[in-house]
Amino acid sequence: MESVLKDFPFRCTLSLRPLIDFWEQRMAASSPASACMVAGISSRLAAAPELWRPIEDMRVVESHRDLIQGLLTAAFPPALWDTEPYVALVPFCMEPVVASPAFRRLLMNHDGSIRGRTTVEEQTVLRGRIARAYLRILEKFYGVAAHFDYPVIRVVPDPETGLDLYFRIRSNLSFVDVQAMGELKPLTEDEKALILGHLTEPEVLGEILPPELFEFQGLALVHALDVTESEVLSALERDLIDQDSFFSQTGFLRLQQRLRTLFRRPDLLVGLAALHEDQVLLLNTGCQICGSCFFSDSRHVPMTEFQGSVYHRAVREGGIVRIPDLREETSRTKVEEGLLQDGVRSMLVAPLTYQGRPIGTLDLSSPRPGDLGPVDALLMGQILPLFSMALRRALEEVEHQVQTVIKEKCTAIHPAVEWRFRKAAFRFLDCVRRGVTEELEPIVFREVYPLYAVADIRGSSEERNRAIQADLSEHLNLALAVVERAADARPQPILQELAYRISKALNRIQTGMVTGDELSVVAAIRKEVEPLFPHLSGFGPRVAEAIEAYKTAVDPQMGSVYRSRKEFEESVSILTHRISTYVDREDSEAQAIFPHYFEKHRTDGLDYLIYVGQSLVEQGGFNVVYLENFRLWQLMVACGIAWHTERLKPSLKVPLEITNLVLFHQAPISIRFRYEEKRFDVDGAYDVRHEILKARLDKATVKATGERLTQPGRVAVVYSHLEEAREARRHIDYLQAQGYLREDLESLELEDLPGVQGLRALRVGINLDSPALAMRAERMMG
Repeated sequence: MESVLKDFPFRCTLSLRPLIDFWEQRMAASSPASACMVAGISSRLAAAPELWRPIEDMRVVESHRDLIQGLLTAAFPPALWDTEPYVALVPFCMEPVVASPAFRRLLMNHDGSIRGRTTVEEQTVLRGRIARAYLRILEKFYGVAAHFDYPVIRVVPDPETGLDLYFRIRSNLSFVDVQAMGELKPLTEDEKALILGHLTEPEVLGEILPPELFEFQGLALVHALDVTESEVLSALERDLIDQDSFFSQTGFLRLQQRLRTLFRRPDLLVGLAALHEDQVLLLNTGCQICGSCFFSDSRHVPMTEFQGSVYHRAVREGGIVRIPDLREETSRTKVEEGLLQDGVRSMLVAPLTYQGRPIGTLDLSSPRPGDLGPVDALLMGQILPLFSMALRRALEEVEHQVQTVIKEKCTAIHPAVEWRFRKAAFRFLDCVRRGVTEELEPIVFREVYPLYAVADIRGSSEERNRAIQADLSEHLNLALAVVERAADARPQPILQELAYRISKALNRIQTGMVTGDELSVVAAIRKEVEPLFPHLSGFGPRVAEAIEAYKTAVDPQMGSVYRSRKEFEESVSILTHRISTYVDREDSEAQAIFPHYFEKHRTDGLDYLIYVGQSLVEQGGFNVVYLENFRLWQLMVACGIAWHTERLKPSLKVPLEITNLVLFHQAPISIRFRYEEKRFDVDGAYDVRHEILKARLDKATVKATGERLTQPGRVAVVYSHLEEAREARRHIDYLQAQGYLREDLESLELEDLPGVQGLRALRVGINLDSPALAMRAERMMG
C-alpha cells in the first residue's frame, strides 16, 4: 500500500439490515408501545423487500425515504430531528443517505456532498477511519477489544453570517457489520500486538490483514455537535501565546475574527488598550492604525485623554460596562464622540487586571444599538482572564526589552530618572521594529540645581605614604638581617657588599621616599636577595631563622611586607563604608520628601551629588522650597558623618579624621547623559564652571593664613554670591539652635583657584556631643 493514502481501502456497502434487525429483536421486547411501532414498520418493510438487501442504487433510498427516516428514530430522537444536525452515511464514507434539515442547512452542499474542512489534515482523518475499521475486524473475528477515539472537528461557514462554525463529528457504528470475503488466517499474539502497536499505519496493517478480505455493510450514524465556543476559546488561548496577536495588525485582525465567531457577529469590532506608564497604547481595527510606534500597529495616547470616558469608568468600577446605545449617553467625552464618528453604537468595555491592578482594557463594539446585551457580557467575562494573562506577559516582555536597552546603553540608572531612560529605550525599540537605524535619543535635563558635598579623610595621602614607608623599611630590615647573619657565619666580601647596599636603600627610604621607590626596592630584593635563600639556609640555624622570619612577614599575594598598608586600607574601608551607608540611609528618607538624582563616589572618603529640578520629575511638582530643604539636609548629613567618624575612631587600627565641605550653587544648570562614559555631565560651556569648582575645592585655602579650608570637626560651606551666603547663614543659625553646630561661625575669603575666583566660605564647628545629633545619626543606622 502506498505511504500516501488516496482512498479508504475497504469495500463499503449501504445496508439497512442491521438497523432492521435492531427493530425486530430489541425494540419489540422493550414495551407494548414499541411493539406497536415495530408492527407498523414491519408491515411497511414487508412491502419493500429491496430494503432487506444491500443497496447499490441510491434511488431505492429516495423511494423509501419516509420509511428509512422512521427506522432512524431508533437512533435519532424525533423531537430533535428538525433542530439538530443528524445524518446517516454509507459506512466509513462521506456519502449521506438521510440527513436532518439542520444537517442539510449547515453541513451539506447543494449537490448533497459534505462541506467544510477539518481542523486536521485529511490524511490524518483517513488514517483514523481505517484504524476504526481494523478494530471492528479484530473485535469480531479475533476477539481483540481496544478503545479508539479521535475527535474530528469540521469547520463550516454559517449560512447566515458567513462566520465559522465548529462541529465535533460523533460517529455511531452500532449498525455497521463487517463480513469476511473468504477464509481468514489465524493471527498469532505477536501479530495482534503488531497491529495494535501500528494501528494508525495502514501500510503495516495491510500486510497482515489485506483490506480486500473484508466488506463493511450497514449504516453509519453521525451527530454533529456545535462546539464553536469551546474551539474558539482554545484557539484564542493559542493565539494569545504569540505576542504578535497584540502587537501587529495581522495578529490582531486574527484575534478579532476569533471573537466575531465567538459572539456570532460578523461586524464586531474589538479594541485593546494597554496601560504603559503615562500612556495608553491603543490597538483597534476600528480606528486608523499608526505604524510608527513600538507596538508595531499601535497608537500612543496620553492617559489624561481618557479621564471621564467609558474606559476610565470600567477601570474605576473594576467590571464590565455595558453601553446599549452610545448616542443615548448624556455625558460623552471626546473619546465617545470619536467612537460615534467611527459608527459605534453598542459597547462592552472591561478592565484587564493582574493581581488586582489594572493593566489595560478590552472593548467590543457594534454598529447597531442594543446589539450587545447581558448574555454577551457573561461570555466576555470568560475571555477576560485569557486577555489579562496575555497582556501581562506582553508588557513584561516589553519591560525586559526596555531594561536590556538601558543596561546595554546606560548601565545602572538612578531610579529618580529611570522614567526618562525608559521613554528613550521605548522609542529606540520602536525604531528598531520599524527598521530605522538610530541611536538612543539625547537625554538632557535642563534647569536643574546641583548640590555637592564631600567628606574627605584628612591627610590620607600622607598616611598612605607613611604606611608604605614603614612596610618597605620592615622589608629591608628583614632582608638585611638574613644577609648580615650569613656574612657573620661565613664571611664573604660579596655578602658584605650586599648588606651595604641594603643599608643604603634603607637609609634613603627612612629619610624620604620618591616616586618609584616602592616598586624598585621590592624588585631589587626579590632579584638579588631571595634567590640566595636556598643556599644561605645551610649557613647555620641563625641564618635559617632569619630566612623564616622574612618569609613569614612577607605577604604571599603582594610579594612584600604589607602590614602597615593593610591596617591603613582596612581603616579607610571601614570608615568610608560607614559614612557611605549612612549617606544612603539619609538619601532614602530625602527621596521620600521629593524625588531627585543622587550619586556618590568612594575614594579616601566620600563625595555625593544631588540634582533636583522640575525637568527631572516625570509628574512635575517641583518648588524652590525643596531646593532649600536639600541644602539644609546637606549640612545635617555633614554633621552626621562627623558624629559617626568620631564614634568609629577608637576601633580603627589607624586613627583617621574626616573633613566636611558643602558647595552652595544658586544658578541652575543643564546636565546631559554621556552614553560613551555612561554618566551624567554638565551640558554647555557656562555650566562647566560648576565641574571645575567640584574638582578643585579640596585644595581650597584661606586667604592670608594659607591654611586648608576643610578641618576635622568643622563643616565648610563654599559660596560665590551673597544670596547663597544669606541662605547658608539661615540654615546654620537653625542648626545651632538645634544643637547640631557650635557658636563659632567664621566668614572666610578663599585664595583664587585655577580658573575660579571670588570664592568665599562659612566654617563652623560641629557639636559632636549634641544629643539631637546623636539621636538622628543613630536612628539612620537603625
